Amino acid sequence: MTFPGTDPERSGKKRRYSDDSRLRVTDAPAPSAADYGYGQAGPRPSSQPFSQPDPRLGQARSRRSWGMLALLIALAVLVGIVIALVIPRLSPRVAESTGANTPTGQAANTLQSLTVVPKEKYASGYQRDLFGFRQTDDDGNGCDEREDVLARDLTEVRFRSRYSCKVQSGVLKDPYTGLIIHFRRGVQTSAEVQIDHVVALHNAWNSGASAWSTAKRYKFANDPYNLLAVQGEANQEKGDAAADSWLPSNKAYRCSYVARQIGVKSKYGLTVTQAEKDSMMSVLSSCPAQKLP
Repeated sequence: MTFPGTDPERSGKKRRYSDDSRLRVTDAPAPSAADYGYGQAGPRPSSQPFSQPDPRLGQARSRRSWGMLALLIALAVLVGIVIALVIPRLSPRVAESTGANTPTGQAANTLQSLTVVPKEKYASGYQRDLFGFRQTDDDGNGCDEREDVLARDLTEVRFRSRYSCKVQSGVLKDPYTGLIIHFRRGVQTSAEVQIDHVVALHNAWNSGASAWSTAKRYKFANDPYNLLAVQGEANQEKGDAAADSWLPSNKAYRCSYVARQIGVKSKYGLTVTQAEKDSMMSVLSSCPAQKLP
């Protein structure tokens, strides 16, 4: 019999322990204040020795940074060059405003002196016969302007006879297409080479010629300065188009073609539309020093 307050061990009886780990006694040390966040803050000292950063790593990073900066600068310069070369060709007005490839030659200066109208003014009453093409013989050689221009523009020319001014055959390097055409007079072959009015008669009519006298229209239509021997197909394709609607497929001749149109319009006081002028200036941007023929 155990009396209250009596220790069981002292009484000689065994104590029964529960399997609950909370009642077991361990040899683990008691937690310190640092374990609860009290006391000195910061990481515990490391047993590893302290090492200095490798200076070569910083130098490598610096070289990579400078290399990237140089690459970005080169890319920006390249983009600027592309813009300077491409945009003026796409838009003549941009070229004029920026000064890039701005034409400054005789052809461009003459173009600037022409009267500009917003758009072509249609003038009624046009008829090709009003210009009298091939109805004059200004040089008095007995031949019309077609024969004179053929003799001028063809090579290896042969005339119908020793005393004739009519061209029987010859070779044309067509300025409009760049093709070589072997001309031979004949019903089926003569049309392969035609005489083109560089400034078309109908275009001239709408640009001021409708108000001219008959004599001035005849002079204009038979002026060798406004006439070229060209491939018949190219001449038909052009029709009465101005520079904003048609240009030779032979790009190497475009500067000369536009310069001749400018020269003819200046000589006879004809107008140009804004679109026509822009097209001409765009062509001249590839040959800024172009002269008049």
